[in-house]
Amino acid sequence: MVKIAPVLMAGGSGTRLWPVSRKRFPKQFAPLIGDETLFQASARRLSGASYAEPIVMTNADFRFIVAEQLDQIGIQPGAIVIEPSGRNTAPAVLAAALMVAETDPERLLLVAPSDHVIPDADAFARAVEQGIPAAQAGQIVTFGITPDRPETGYGYLELAGQGEGPQPLARFVEKPDAATAEAMLAQGNFLWNAGIFLFSARAMIDAFRTHAPEFIDPVQAALTEARNDLGFLRLARGPWDKLPDLSIDYAVMEKAGNLSAVRFSGRWSDLGGWDALWREELLQNPAADGVVTGPNATAIDCRDVLLRSDSEDVEVVGIGLSDLMVVATPDAVLVADKDRAQDVRLAVSALKQKRKKQAEAFPRDHRPWGWFETLALAARFQVKRIVVKPGAALSLQSHVHRAEHWIVVSGTARVTVDDKVTLVTENQSIYVPLGAVHRMENPGKVPMVLIEVQTGSYLGEDDIIRYEDVYSRDSSD
Repeated sequence: MVKIAPVLMAGGSGTRLWPVSRKRFPKQFAPLIGDETLFQASARRLSGASYAEPIVMTNADFRFIVAEQLDQIGIQPGAIVIEPSGRNTAPAVLAAALMVAETDPERLLLVAPSDHVIPDADAFARAVEQGIPAAQAGQIVTFGITPDRPETGYGYLELAGQGEGPQPLARFVEKPDAATAEAMLAQGNFLWNAGIFLFSARAMIDAFRTHAPEFIDPVQAALTEARNDLGFLRLARGPWDKLPDLSIDYAVMEKAGNLSAVRFSGRWSDLGGWDALWREELLQNPAADGVVTGPNATAIDCRDVLLRSDSEDVEVVGIGLSDLMVVATPDAVLVADKDRAQDVRLAVSALKQKRKKQAEAFPRDHRPWGWFETLALAARFQVKRIVVKPGAALSLQSHVHRAEHWIVVSGTARVTVDDKVTLVTENQSIYVPLGAVHRMENPGKVPMVLIEVQTGSYLGEDDIIRYEDVYSRDSSD
């Protein structure tokens, strides 16, 4: 049996699904459709008897989220690889190929984004099976989606043949205008480019040597100098940062002559905008009026709208609306015409220019030990709710500009302040003076919840000096 090595790309930011998807916690890790996250659904789809343990390419900010979400669905990763900086998909694909080639140059890799929706996993598995013989023969196989509309938001693949199974690929086509998309749909031999590839490690490395040789030495050096870090493989920053920022399409695919494409006619979406999510929700739960609402939304006399709130404390109500998208989170609300879904990224750019924290960060900040959220913030004080997982511990640290007062409201905390260790239980509190070396741990078997009151001249998250950390973070991580 062929054991394919899945490679999940999990480092993107997903700005077109703002405000639910942000740089600090992007769409692949959110349960946008159903109870599982897009990342978990992708990992499950590429698991089973035909697959080896997955290689996940991600960045330092997401490494613990990746590990936790895989553990939640019972999938053991083959490797979680930390890219030191974003360099697009070309270096990541080459790094995965070089890793696999160390033990088996003929092993097949299946590279896939981790934020796509493919409801029929069995149909997708059959499409992959169709591509295996071509990939074993040295072809780079790409998977194209049979289009059902003249979409201008996707790139296209033009097939040179019309038969079943892998067909020669004539060319890649950039995102077209509406008229060109209409013509390609009518022609019948154009597919949406899904960015999913099947190939042997040797074939991909050879393709880079031929078409993008400048990638080989830096990526190999980043791997050779990589270090294991709490079960993660952290690529070396020096050589990695010298790499071009280039997609695998531009670096290799559009130049290679050994390309084949397999047609996939099942349902697929990259959830590249709120209009895509609206469309996908209607396919799963048809509504004659085209209204899609979540549990915290109410529509009255509306048509063709998406109303969504990701907060139980924020109820979205639409009256007499049509062709609109309204998406609310605890700290931001998006209202946009459905035809402007691709322009949501412009909102993120505008918020960055205004230095608004909503551009990239959520009120709830996920950390390897749990999470925290700000409940109140003023010039010289901040109130937070902090949740610490069972057995987890914050770093041994101190602050230059602030003191802290901790009140435990659920569970038990083991608190170190300088040379004193104290157990703090529900309804008890403890004071951490400015400059004191301190640590908070949860020794129990249930989540520990506390309220933190900070006071001082500066309350930023970068006011931290770490002395010890079980998660190997520095002050900027």
